[in-house]
Amino acid sequence: AERFTALESFRDAGIPTVVWLSPIFPFINDTEENLHGILDYCVRAKVYGIICFGFGVTLREGDREYFYTKLDEHFPGMKQKYIRTYGNAYECVSPNNARLGEIFHDVCRKQGIVYMIDDVFSYLHKFEQKNQQMSLFDDMSRGWF
Repeated sequence: AERFTALESFRDAGIPTVVWLSPIFPFINDTEENLHGILDYCVRAKVYGIICFGFGVTLREGDREYFYTKLDEHFPGMKQKYIRTYGNAYECVSPNNARLGEIFHDVCRKQGIVYMIDDVFSYLHKFEQKNQQMSLFDDMSRGWF
């Protein structure tokens, strides 16, 4: 809800936004209901685009152990399900990936949200690149202080 509020603020200020839809955790939040809720926020906030590389999570060595500790803490028994399903795989794709992908593409097409990865990144690269971050004091000559 806080992120949605931020997206609304950007929208109201005329600042286009892109949402990175990740991670979607298999067996936890990889439901149609959850995806519809997220996409509804995006539609209401009038986001320009959504980046989505599929539905699941990636687990590097080291990250996996931390993730499993948190699964034990918040979702008892889920760690064993991940181990049985994914072993030590880096990419843990949701068993609902195909259906969630259909929903995602359908909503984006109907709502005019850019979702093709190349199109979204092409749009993001249109913005001027700054080689140096401005200092707070760069504009003191303008009398802002």
